[in-house]
Amino acid sequence: MRVVAIEEHFAPRDLELARGGPRGYAPEIGALLDEVGEQRIADMDRNGIDYQVLASTPPNASSASEAMRWNDRLAEIIGAHPDRFGGFASLATPEPSSCPKELERAVVELGFCGAMIHGHANGVFCDSPQMWPTFAKAEELGVPIYLHPTPPVPSVFEAYYSGLEPEVAQVLATSGWGWHAETGLHALRLIVSGVFEHFERLQIIIGHMGENVPFSLARAEATLGRVTPGLTRSISQTFGENFYVTTSGYFTIAPLLCAVMVVGVDRLIFSVDYPFARNEDAHAFLDAMPLSLGDRHKIAHENVEHLLAIPAPR
Repeated sequence: MRVVAIEEHFAPRDLELARGGPRGYAPEIGALLDEVGEQRIADMDRNGIDYQVLASTPPNASSASEAMRWNDRLAEIIGAHPDRFGGFASLATPEPSSCPKELERAVVELGFCGAMIHGHANGVFCDSPQMWPTFAKAEELGVPIYLHPTPPVPSVFEAYYSGLEPEVAQVLATSGWGWHAETGLHALRLIVSGVFEHFERLQIIIGHMGENVPFSLARAEATLGRVTPGLTRSISQTFGENFYVTTSGYFTIAPLLCAVMVVGVDRLIFSVDYPFARNEDAHAFLDAMPLSLGDRHKIAHENVEHLLAIPAPR
């Protein structure tokens, strides 16, 4: 079974330093983010990962020139190992007018298969009309946007996570809960703001087994659906037609079964969240999924090969 993983991160040390320094990662994580070559490929080989789609770590690039530097470096990495790596573009969402042009450059000239946007830009979510030209460009190019979490703005951190031990607050605000809930909120904002009324073919990917949305989608439909009569499709229908969900970092059966029941296996994509999660744990979870072999093939590679037009191995 071919295995393709698409929420896999890189962060070269020199580029991290240029944007203000590493983001508090443990030294061993920083080293794994920096090394995208033989060591990473060896780990992939040991654990049955055939192909990674690489993307930067949060936050979004702060300027168009920074986005270009990260994308050019990623193109170099892919060029050295084109059979093992693909790429999602970095975009400077704080400068939204720059994003369509850089997305087009990354896809057309560099061969990337979409973009990864790390949540809000200084508290402004992507349903802002300033980002709609980027959605138009993604739809025109036929590539998806991966909506990935980012830490909350300081005012939200203070309101929700203050009064705790610093490390507890930091993790609760991010991987322990907060940024998953915020990304789920972000996904619902895209729907109820009418983004998909204008861009019906736009595809958004969200990770971490759906960022809590599958579990709560029926509730959102029952309540939000009553106050959004201007939508031509229901919230659930839009989520089912315009979103893909990945397994990144979520390697237990209950969330998987919820996602399967709500979005279906045709909209599920395997991911690891490397190096923040381990390839071996993710592949063991893929092997243990209580699904048919055909469904596991869909999740492992078939769905994403279709979505991202990933070439078959040579």
